[in-house]
Amino acid sequence: MTAPYAQPFWTPDPETAAASRIADFTRWAARHRGVDAGPDYASLHRWSVTDLEGFWGAVWEYFGIDADTPYESVLAEEKMPGARWFPGATLNYTHHALRNLPSDQPAIIALDETGSGHEVTGDALRAQVASVAATLRDLGVGTGDRVVGHLPNTPHAVVAFLAAASLGAVWSVCGQDYAPKAAADRFAQLEPTVLIAADGYRFNGTTHDRREAVLELARALPTLKATLLVDHLGLPRLDDPHPALVVPWEDAATRTEQLTCTPVPFDHPLWVVFSSGTTGLPKGIVHGHGGVLLEHLKTLGLHSDLGPGDRLLWYTTTHWMMWNLVVSTLLTGATTCTYDGSPAPLERPGLLWELASRHRVTLFGTSPQYLLGMAKFGIDPSVDDLSAIRAVGCTGSALPASAYPWVRDHVGAGIQLASISGGTDVVSGFAGSAPNTPVWAGELSAPHLGVALAAHDAEGRPVVDRVGELVVTRPMPSMPLSFWNDPDGSRYHDAYFSAYPGVWRHGDWITVTGHGSVMVHGRSDSTLNRNGVRLGSADIHDVVERLPEIAEALVIGAEEPDGGYWMPLFVVLAAGAVLDDALREKIRDAIRTGASPRHVPDEILQVPAVPHTRTGKKLEVPVKRLLQGAPVEQVVNRAAVDAPDLLDHYARLGAERRMRHR
Repeated sequence: MTAPYAQPFWTPDPETAAASRIADFTRWAARHRGVDAGPDYASLHRWSVTDLEGFWGAVWEYFGIDADTPYESVLAEEKMPGARWFPGATLNYTHHALRNLPSDQPAIIALDETGSGHEVTGDALRAQVASVAATLRDLGVGTGDRVVGHLPNTPHAVVAFLAAASLGAVWSVCGQDYAPKAAADRFAQLEPTVLIAADGYRFNGTTHDRREAVLELARALPTLKATLLVDHLGLPRLDDPHPALVVPWEDAATRTEQLTCTPVPFDHPLWVVFSSGTTGLPKGIVHGHGGVLLEHLKTLGLHSDLGPGDRLLWYTTTHWMMWNLVVSTLLTGATTCTYDGSPAPLERPGLLWELASRHRVTLFGTSPQYLLGMAKFGIDPSVDDLSAIRAVGCTGSALPASAYPWVRDHVGAGIQLASISGGTDVVSGFAGSAPNTPVWAGELSAPHLGVALAAHDAEGRPVVDRVGELVVTRPMPSMPLSFWNDPDGSRYHDAYFSAYPGVWRHGDWITVTGHGSVMVHGRSDSTLNRNGVRLGSADIHDVVERLPEIAEALVIGAEEPDGGYWMPLFVVLAAGAVLDDALREKIRDAIRTGASPRHVPDEILQVPAVPHTRTGKKLEVPVKRLLQGAPVEQVVNRAAVDAPDLLDHYARLGAERRMRHR
């Protein structure tokens, strides 16, 4: 497969590119490391993946990493899995997140659907983190203990994370649109000491009371010593007995304390982010203080060109890895914006652009579905003054070429549209853009620095201008330390290294083009990825199959050629049940309340049965590919299916939909 665009859609202004931080880093590397990378990005990238020790040592020095004890070597052991980065070094993420913030300028701007906002200055953030850290310490939280958050995207979540990390505790968070069971499926694995939760959140003009949900979640976490309750919506505290000591957030965050960050080894766990749980309980992915610190400084400081005076507004929820990346904006000394609400409220669908204008945002981040929706509904962001924006970041799924002219015409002709592809697994990007890279419509400009990315065929050979599996052939510092509760590392190995021994296989279909860009064709697994918010199909199946009318269910998320995302739910009815409007609404309501309101299916379709492997596993990926138009023979071996004739039924459903939408 060849790239359709021979000429770039956008090219960087030479003066702007020369003034960028990545250009300064290149000049610095030439002076201090003798690196002859030249002025172009490709040369710099080539050095970054052929000399891992030289490159990551340069990132450490360029950004002035403040270690309490020095490292013995950059990369003591290069293997995957099991690479050992910066052994001997001790440091703390929180120290670096707070050290460069100006005292009286906003570190965080808190925004919501009402359009209002308030600022948290650098000094105020440091004071709140110190106070919450002292409260956690008093509650018995120490190095290695787990602190979990059931919180919307507000400054409370940022403060709570930084406070936990300052103690060497391990953090994990999910949004409050996760039902208590879905949250408990994740958090109970960690055996947390403290839960930090809000009374509710806002979405699309509605305030969602989550007080009962918080009580239910706390009851499902028997290891809790205490719960910190955030009064976000101003709802009165319930009289119901709580299974752990309750501390109001106001008491926890307003003490006068001195912040002391605990030095921890480079690979000490910082947080646990969870997989979507496609085939069972979500997997806890553990990342370390040092790996995240270096990877995020590289990504945000060099690729996104963020530094003091910049402001980032990237729509995310707390359970998407973009929240973790957005928090790291603080590492660069730039301001990060939190936002509680819908990306496009019904009453004000262009609100995020209004907020970007009002707060002079320099990097605006969103998803392909958001940009496509803005175009479809005729929203014109240019009615606001967006002159401060220099780049629009986009991630969550592949961005179709059709979105690029809309951004140029309705946001700004000189703005770089930086499509990015990465993952929760490395909590960063594999490919994207930089201030000195051209942009081809429908393509990601290049692999990220330090990412030895390639497309591999089934035999493990690199291919160019052909579709292959996204692989990374050399280690990255932010690759997981481990999976939680995986003592022998077997689950971790099977997740990434079973297809190509010693090579990371991510699960995306990509094309590396002849001019060095990357085209992403979608996931090669069955994760539901709507608007960048990932959820496992098991969460949907679990809720729907509890209904007495449903014998079995199968949910699929299928990327479409025009950039859309179709998420049908197929149901096998119990004897005597009828799939009428009332049952469809009952199913939708069960998913909204029991799994996630973001993952209510586009259609609910009755099917005679769900196909399985001979061992009883639902054929999610094969059905997805059938719906996208792949021939049955290329998708699955019929002999391995319990009811092979069903495959033709799903193939027909996909063909009929494509005919309707031509």
